Amino acid sequence: MDIIQPKKGRLLIADPTILNDNSFKRSIILLTEHTPQNTIGFIINRPLQYTLNDLLPDLDCSFTIYQGGPVEQDNLYFIHTVPEQIPGSIEISNGIYWGGNFEILKILLNQKILKNTDIRFFLGYAGWEAQQLENEINNHSWFVTENDYDHILSSNTDTIWKEKLLQKGGEYLIWANAPSNVQLN
Repeated sequence: MDIIQPKKGRLLIADPTILNDNSFKRSIILLTEHTPQNTIGFIINRPLQYTLNDLLPDLDCSFTIYQGGPVEQDNLYFIHTVPEQIPGSIEISNGIYWGGNFEILKILLNQKILKNTDIRFFLGYAGWEAQQLENEINNHSWFVTENDYDHILSSNTDTIWKEKLLQKGGEYLIWANAPSNVQLN
């Protein structure tokens, strides 16, 4: 069976065996950039207890903020599916875009034009230097899958990791129903 390689737009799935890594345990990362020099992505299944209004009080918007990764956690990033409304967006793949004009975005949010299924906000990102991610994949910390979600921004963040393990099958099936803290078992 061929191993799927990292590529912009694909999903990076944390292997169940990285139990002691609190930054990435049970995470699903949307890869937004993958070059020979670096890889960048956002953890899409780790909602925080903050809303956009908590971080930016001038915005009348209660969309949930997600932990994007351990790098630059004091910066806010966003991915979305509405490039026609947010100029300067960069296509990741299959109708998913990264960034864009933040001043226009603020207007759209305050006017309630965007839905929470159109956009997702992150504090921080996940990043790897040249060959770092490939080494981690070879050490079985991660596996890569295609992004087969039509609407990844509206996916159930509570079940997406389990769904990916069930799709992978084999030895991953037993981990799909394991409790988050296996020491409590």
